[in-house]
Amino acid sequence: MALAVTCGLATAPPARAQIGSERYAAIVTDARSGNVLIAASPDEQRYPASLTKMMTVYLAFDALRDGRVTLDTPIRVSANAASMAPSRLGLTAGMTLTVEEAILALVTKSANDAAAALGEFLGGGSEDRFAQLMTMKARALGMTRTTFRNASGLPDLDQVTTARDMALLGRRLMQDFPERYTFFSTPHFVFRGRTHWNHNRLLQEYDGADGIKTGYVNDSGFNLVASAQRDGVRLVAAVFGGQTGRERDRHMMALLDQGFGQMGVAVAARRAPAVMASAQAASLRGRHVLATAQAAAPRAGRRVAVAAAKPEVRPARATTLAARPGLLRAVGTRTTLRPAARIEQGDSDSRVVARPPKPAAPTVRHHHRTRR
Repeated sequence: MALAVTCGLATAPPARAQIGSERYAAIVTDARSGNVLIAASPDEQRYPASLTKMMTVYLAFDALRDGRVTLDTPIRVSANAASMAPSRLGLTAGMTLTVEEAILALVTKSANDAAAALGEFLGGGSEDRFAQLMTMKARALGMTRTTFRNASGLPDLDQVTTARDMALLGRRLMQDFPERYTFFSTPHFVFRGRTHWNHNRLLQEYDGADGIKTGYVNDSGFNLVASAQRDGVRLVAAVFGGQTGRERDRHMMALLDQGFGQMGVAVAARRAPAVMASAQAASLRGRHVLATAQAAAPRAGRRVAVAAAKPEVRPARATTLAARPGLLRAVGTRTTLRPAARIEQGDSDSRVVARPPKPAAPTVRHHHRTRR
């Protein structure tokens, strides 16, 4: 699939669309102006998967700004939230977590149980009501081809978006909440004594990357919205439909290189995997100091016993398959409809079906800033 270059001649080698399936879509934008530098099927509807959590976090930031909640506000976990399928924190019905912990769980672990709990809380007890608020906010932001049906991004036939809409949401997160946007660069956070690592490998592998969010469900492929800044130029890009997380990441880095080339910014050398692996091992050896590590949650030392709840797949809404991106395979009636094969599993490249995945290898980002 060819990429449409809409602004000047690239000084970097053109990015190849490695993905090439009907699920593929991509866009690269200048964060300041919104100008589109590169685009491929940017307005074709796709399943957002965990990119959905970007809007969940947006509405949480909105509530924080308005004073309706604080970072310390407790959220009680319902049985429905505790039943969400992986990725998960392992929340159980009746336990509590704070708004801050829920946000960190979404931007790092991509935890569906935490997303549902946060959505129910902000939706006045109803995740469906919260999804309506998400869609209303999407329209207000100009996301004209996006509809949300849940807070997590777990499969729903009616939950669709586009690469253009998700890149716009990424831009608005950093423009509307500049003081909160650094949540998306958190390399890991500690919850009840367990460390959860960010699924976004670009934070370690691409110079200037500082967010935003990965996503995967079986029928979307591997998705990513990414932001990177070099020499005063910031790009926000979206890629949908990767066959693996690694393919998607490499393609995203090639697109960003091409975008920076168009903006006259030199392409930097990539960080060596061996160096990253060594840093990762060193960080794991130093787990006892994670509470004060860079960008770790300020309240990392909180302790509440957590028992893993058995994951369940919630029914998707019945609808006409022909009217949706033609990839979500489902069978059954309204009460038995289930998505086929894998569900949201963070960013694992495992091909295990219908079982919780092994966690992705932990990664650590090295930078001088500490988020407060």
